[in-house]
Amino acid sequence: MNNIILQVGTKALLYNTSRQFLLIKCSAKYLHLANQWDIPGGRIKPGTDLLTNLSREIKEETNLTLAYEPILIAAQDIIPNNNQHVVRLTYLTRAKGEISLQAEEATEYQWCDWSKVTKLNNLDPYIKEIFNNMPQPLHHLLQSQYAQR
Repeated sequence: MNNIILQVGTKALLYNTSRQFLLIKCSAKYLHLANQWDIPGGRIKPGTDLLTNLSREIKEETNLTLAYEPILIAAQDIIPNNNQHVVRLTYLTRAKGEISLQAEEATEYQWCDWSKVTKLNNLDPYIKEIFNNMPQPLHHLLQSQYAQR
């Protein structure tokens, strides 16, 4: 068997009071993801817990901080080649603060409602998979037409 590198990553599906989701456009630093819409997150630093890593990645990429305890909504196996296996854990939460992107990480951001996110052509395929497979009760709660006004 090959020596496979195992990595764990955390991602945050951040939403606002209008039930719009924060998407960031990946910079050229990430060759295979450049100009693709994604959500904040990244690989964990060994020896630190998942939520500490998630908080760090959100802060580094967007300058936001967690407003609530995140809820784990997806675990995905990403196997881009025979030498790498990434386990991606995606959490749902809200954040607080003013967005300030780190240019080396992302070039722009947008808040999108459910219907817009699911229609984006240049959305990270693993994020698209999460939206397409969202459990119906959660899907219902997160659609903007049900947001409290």
